[in-house]
Amino acid sequence: MDFLSSLSIPSLPILPLLLILPILGAVFCFLIKNDRRHTRHMAILFSGVTLALSLLLLYDISSRGYVESESYAWINTAYLQMNLDIGVDGMSMLMVLLTALLVLMVAIFSDTESERSNSFFALIMATQAGLMGVYLAQDYFLFFIFWEVALIPMFFLIAGWGGPRRHYASMKFLIYTHVASMIMLIGIFMLVITAADGGVLNFSFEAVKAASAAGLFTTTFQVVVFGLLFFGFAVKMPLVPFHTWLPDAHVEAPTAGSVLLAGVMLKMGSYAIIRICLEVLPEGAIAWQTVMIVLALVAILYGAYACIAQKDLKKMVAFSSISHMGFVLLGIATLSGIGIQFAIFQMFAHGLITSVLFMVCGIVGHNTGTRDIPLLGGLAGKMPIFAGFMMFGFLASLGLPGLIGFVAEFGVLMAFFDYLMGIDVLWPIVFALASLMLTAGYFTWAMQRSIFGKETTKIDMSNVHDVNRREGVALGLLCALIALFGIMPWLIMDVLAEMPLVLLGVV
Repeated sequence: MDFLSSLSIPSLPILPLLLILPILGAVFCFLIKNDRRHTRHMAILFSGVTLALSLLLLYDISSRGYVESESYAWINTAYLQMNLDIGVDGMSMLMVLLTALLVLMVAIFSDTESERSNSFFALIMATQAGLMGVYLAQDYFLFFIFWEVALIPMFFLIAGWGGPRRHYASMKFLIYTHVASMIMLIGIFMLVITAADGGVLNFSFEAVKAASAAGLFTTTFQVVVFGLLFFGFAVKMPLVPFHTWLPDAHVEAPTAGSVLLAGVMLKMGSYAIIRICLEVLPEGAIAWQTVMIVLALVAILYGAYACIAQKDLKKMVAFSSISHMGFVLLGIATLSGIGIQFAIFQMFAHGLITSVLFMVCGIVGHNTGTRDIPLLGGLAGKMPIFAGFMMFGFLASLGLPGLIGFVAEFGVLMAFFDYLMGIDVLWPIVFALASLMLTAGYFTWAMQRSIFGKETTKIDMSNVHDVNRREGVALGLLCALIALFGIMPWLIMDVLAEMPLVLLGVV
């Protein structure tokens, strides 16, 4: 008998535990005072158990049709129904798994955080609780609550452990994201009120989806509400011109904050576009398709072009995220099954790759005291293992064949080309292809200036040390997964292929 089958996995309340464990982890971490080592171990313990449960859940839904859900009564009156509805399918499962993995890697990596370490790791775990809730929620009100819960700890991480301009960056992050949240909330209320059955407001995804299928949402209504929701989600991705909060937040955030912000939190926007906008507003999606494609191409090109002008290594990586998230929107905007699948694949791929990039940025900043590319040079001689990880991350991000980034971007471009063939207009593909050359250019330039060439004399290199064991474990595991899924992408695509695409309104 198969060992995993003998565990009776369905009997475990895995979905609630994925929410409860990070909350408990945050509480226990906060209660440990003046002991960095035990606080970090507590975070590793709770995030490690959460990752193990995520893997068990992946096995469970793989064997039972890629759908798992649970519902708990919350508010049920004659006029209002709000339940604690949580569930996963192929798309949300990948995001849950990515969240659990990156939080564990952050807990392992963040060994040098000695200032108020209990609060630091408590905020990391609280961020995980919010992110898990976003990806598990099957109720609009629950979704919005967790959306806000995920943003608040990140604000405090940036404000409390960030760089010299942390207060400006954290306030900018808060203002942008919460204004977008309010616009998004208006769209959610319009959906729920219009879908009300007999005057009863039901916030469940299924109730709103049923109203959409019954034709209660007119074309005009769908166009308006799609625009409201898309704006709220686009700011979080972020798309140009709503992107200016991101570089500031990344540059000032601690390494752990940058990893979670870029690795998982940016995906909240693209996830919500698929999960909410495409599921219940298919006519709105068609009306906004051209706008989405234009915004995607602008983000792809602008993000790559802006990277060339950056001197700060971390800011360059931040702008590269704008470009790569543009590829995610491009896949979504094709409104095809293959495009959406590879958009989700790109979300997962970017989460792994950008985590490596921000970790190496953190290491070089901590070791040398600067992230300015012109001041660095010859790091390969002093930090050969670090140089290897940095090269690997850059090559993965620029789309080297054999690594996960190549598969994701190639799939999106293939879906976009297929869409252009359908409308008999091929020239827009040039913009997406041009960004690939720009990406190769700025990453190659950054590698040549920072880790190769003559050893720098502009900074003190006497106390520089290579990657330590904990940093090596986190980076090594992430790089191994980047290579594994680049060589065997079907391990992810098989999960996505089982998604009920008919629920996305595209097949």
